[in-house]
Amino acid sequence: MTLSTSFTASLPAWVVERDFPSTLATHDDRVALTNELAARNHREGNGGPFAAIVVDRTTGELVSVGVNVVLSTNKSSVHAEVMALSLAQEASGSWDLGASPEQYLELVVNWRPCTMCYGALVWSGVKHLVIAGDGPECEELTGFDEGPMPPDWVGELETRGISVTIGVQRDEAVAVFAEYGRSGAVVYNARGTGSRND
Repeated sequence: MTLSTSFTASLPAWVVERDFPSTLATHDDRVALTNELAARNHREGNGGPFAAIVVDRTTGELVSVGVNVVLSTNKSSVHAEVMALSLAQEASGSWDLGASPEQYLELVVNWRPCTMCYGALVWSGVKHLVIAGDGPECEELTGFDEGPMPPDWVGELETRGISVTIGVQRDEAVAVFAEYGRSGAVVYNARGTGSRND
């Protein structure tokens, strides 16, 4: 047997070909973009209804974009946050997105990160997290298992120098999850693959 020794994960063509604004001035602008990308991502069949961006919190400069590409790559780890953080690290040439004193980077996501992406966030170096919401709606409407989180997950982030903003464009994010849940799309949980209609 020959062991695999490398893998790649790329953004889908519809993301690559899109003309993004160079700056996003407000949290509303930033989360609105993630909601829009999340909705299209599941319709295109790349993965779940999740998108993330990395932005310079001070200037609004868009540093990177990520969408969930689990289904299109057959790799369970390439969630939107992992893509956005990894592409920002690729662009900066550093694993530590908090190393530059000239940038104050934030991760913007259309919902609270899952357990895996929470860990990726902690180790990334970003200094702020912006999310649409953190309640049970994501799991209830989509069927995804987002994994166990520390009860005081916000406090754990803040202890590590990562501040958190919750509740930006929340209703719009919930609407994307509801659409996904109605679609009968594949729900790829660790316990098996199925659809909402199984």
